Amino acid sequence: MYDPKSLKAEEFIDHEEILASLAYADEHKDDLPLIDEILEKAKLRKGLSHRDASVLLACETPEKVQEIYALAEQIKKDFYGNRIVMFAPLYLSNYCVNGCTYCPYHAINKHIPRKKLTQEEIRAEVIALQDQGHKRLALEAGEDPIHNPIEYILESIQTIYSIKHKNGAIRRVNVNIAATTVENYRKLHDAGIGTYILFQETYHKESYEQLHPWGPKHDYAYHTEAMDRAMEGGIDDVGLGVLFGLDKYRYEFAGILMHAEHLEAVHGVGPHTISVPRICPADDIDPSAFSNAISDDTFAKIVACIRIAVPYTGMIVSTRESQRCRERVLHLGISQISGGSRTSVGGYTEEERPEDTVQFDISDRRSLDEVVCWLMEMGYVPSFCTACYREGRTGDRFMSLCKSGQIQNCCLPNALMTLKEYLQDYASDKTRTLGDTMIQSQLQDIPNEKVRKIVEERLVKIAGGERDFRF
Repeated sequence: MYDPKSLKAEEFIDHEEILASLAYADEHKDDLPLIDEILEKAKLRKGLSHRDASVLLACETPEKVQEIYALAEQIKKDFYGNRIVMFAPLYLSNYCVNGCTYCPYHAINKHIPRKKLTQEEIRAEVIALQDQGHKRLALEAGEDPIHNPIEYILESIQTIYSIKHKNGAIRRVNVNIAATTVENYRKLHDAGIGTYILFQETYHKESYEQLHPWGPKHDYAYHTEAMDRAMEGGIDDVGLGVLFGLDKYRYEFAGILMHAEHLEAVHGVGPHTISVPRICPADDIDPSAFSNAISDDTFAKIVACIRIAVPYTGMIVSTRESQRCRERVLHLGISQISGGSRTSVGGYTEEERPEDTVQFDISDRRSLDEVVCWLMEMGYVPSFCTACYREGRTGDRFMSLCKSGQIQNCCLPNALMTLKEYLQDYASDKTRTLGDTMIQSQLQDIPNEKVRKIVEERLVKIAGGERDFRF
């Protein structure tokens, strides 16, 4: 029985409710009056239920699809402006005891060399990332209680935060590791992590168990209920995601919205982020073996409909996607992207990209500077801001500010100041010239004159060598 307030996975992600929602969407996908009603509801910026959003995703009427895209773009601007937050993944270890059929880290893959970074190697990786200009990392590691225990993750976080190189510093560490216990989530919280990220991979229980034939990840309920344990452990910023292409995309879409509804119903805080990766090539993984792969058009529509349904959430797209695809979905709802990424263990200290330990092939191989320049050429403000996390604006405090629109009073000033830091310390001449022009233009969009004056003063100080101002 479907119950968004239940703490049991099969009740807040109810299979029969998803099937009923998809049947309802099929029945009403051409019902233009209903679609107009749903779009009007969405314009209130309060989000949509998984059932209403499923109708929009199923709709194929061209003019209505364009309305969906236009509304998604406007909602994204209303909540996040023209800012795009930058981050990079850092792979600590590819040791893994699971049997995930879509990931080359699975335990029986004998092609891939296993590697685990020492703390000294982590230090070198972090310095390389700081020298690119990164301030925000997402830690990645396979599930292996012997090689990658929670103590190793905690020590690695401490190492990362301790490194101050030139003007560089990692100011926010997000963590993407396997589902764990309340006690371990409490330890991660106490270590000062930003967001805890865990991809569901698929919400279809039968498919989930087939795709994870053995290993601790095989336990569907334990995995799906992880965010509730994380919240109980004090982590109030959590990030959801599915790997599109493993199962039917409309099922996954409904599932991830139901998960967001569950978090709101139980904890009063929805997902801080939603990621939208697609299955892609990797060492011994052939995407063509997965018959549910989705097209670029379908992918764009998913992004737009998630943005409409969960307007407050940050949306993330990685370098799995090509430059062309990323450009398209930036307009439709994406608010965070990676740049200059390496998906191999120890990849940032190597001049040539090592390919033997990659988790997935990268489509967008541009440097961070190239990505930053590209974003500004399209009119976006690349942001290296980590202020909300460091000022305690997390969980319900962040959500209340975001939903009310008040977060805008902090976001643009912080984005401009962190962009100025990047331009001063790391940018190419072309990027610096473009960025300085953008900053002067964007200053005029800060509505509060007092705040604008403070930002102008701080920009001068940043040019003079001072760092780390924030609202």
